[in-house]
Amino acid sequence: MLESIINPKRVERGPVKMLFVGLIYGSLSLLLVKWFFSTDPVLSNFAGMIVVIFCVMFSLPFMYFLIKQEAEEDEHVEGLLSVWRVHKDAIFAFMWLFLGFILAFSFFHIVLQDDNLFNAQIKTYCMINSPGEIEKCVQEYSIGDTISGAATKDIRFLSIIENNVYVMIFTLIFSLIFGAGAIFVLAWNASVIAAAIGIFTKYQLAEIPFGVLRYMIHGFPEIAAYFITALAGGILGVGVIKNGFRNPKMIRILENTAILLFIALVFLVVAATIEVYLTPIFFN
Repeated sequence: MLESIINPKRVERGPVKMLFVGLIYGSLSLLLVKWFFSTDPVLSNFAGMIVVIFCVMFSLPFMYFLIKQEAEEDEHVEGLLSVWRVHKDAIFAFMWLFLGFILAFSFFHIVLQDDNLFNAQIKTYCMINSPGEIEKCVQEYSIGDTISGAATKDIRFLSIIENNVYVMIFTLIFSLIFGAGAIFVLAWNASVIAAAIGIFTKYQLAEIPFGVLRYMIHGFPEIAAYFITALAGGILGVGVIKNGFRNPKMIRILENTAILLFIALVFLVVAATIEVYLTPIFFN
């Protein structure tokens, strides 16, 4: 029922509504896992992934119908500005949904005080920041045992670009195979960012806005790039199924897909530039 209450056409006229949808879906995902799986001796070990799966289940109908709708509109436009104008509302809707996920995940992760809810996400954070001491890092960053001064790698612009392009390619492939399936990649990223926010704020509820600002200065353009990529892959996949490769419309769809991917790459470069050269100025 809850997964079907969102009308994509209505959302496109007011993308900010998706912030509240993201808050609801993210909150329900964490609460359901907490209530039904946190005491299970087996499934509690996979709680972090189950949270993401619930979030994906809630979001799939919206993603499917929105991508299908965008694919239909894409057949009638061409050129960089026209492509952006047609799809920008959908991209903004995705971004607000993503922000809702992050806020809900961050809030309830701190309020519920349960490490298991984001066990996989904390391990992922540690794998990125302390690859040689993952278990030690996990213990240090568990709720109630946070310390300051964790070792981090030197951030290099090209390595960040390389990593983000890999994620972009994975998102494209995922969305081509299953148009709405890219929401898994995006929900997972939202949960990892929420775990990082908890660590950065030392699990202080009042510090959540500061933590969100810390990660979303560069996170917004980066995640926007992934959403644009997911949209491009979904549109291409729907176009191939609907029109086939020999239909003249496919040329326009391919051109528009290439334009969207170009825009996504620009966003990734902007995000990496902000992360390397701007964020460290304001945050240690």
